[in-house]
Amino acid sequence: MSDLAQKECVPCKGGVPPLKGEELRELARQVPGWEVVDEHHLRRTFKFRNFREALAFVNRVGELAEEQNHHPDICFGWGRAEITVFTHKIDGLTESDFIFAAKVNNL
Repeated sequence: MSDLAQKECVPCKGGVPPLKGEELRELARQVPGWEVVDEHHLRRTFKFRNFREALAFVNRVGELAEEQNHHPDICFGWGRAEITVFTHKIDGLTESDFIFAAKVNNL
């Protein structure tokens, strides 16, 4: 289990710069399977055998989002679910985005 997955997401109140450069790359190494897109958001597509499994996964991600008070964008359909995470308040990435991604990896 990732060390990040042991942490809790911290709500962002704004006023902080989004992560960039080496700090961003170091956190990205800790969430295998996730792609950092334009230093702005994290994205990962999960594959499933059918719609029911995808829906069950999306529901677990939704429960995690409510528990962590950190809400991703979710797009899903038959056999797949795409999760996109970033901190809307600063329009970029914070450590909490990587914490959430690590927790999703553990579902």
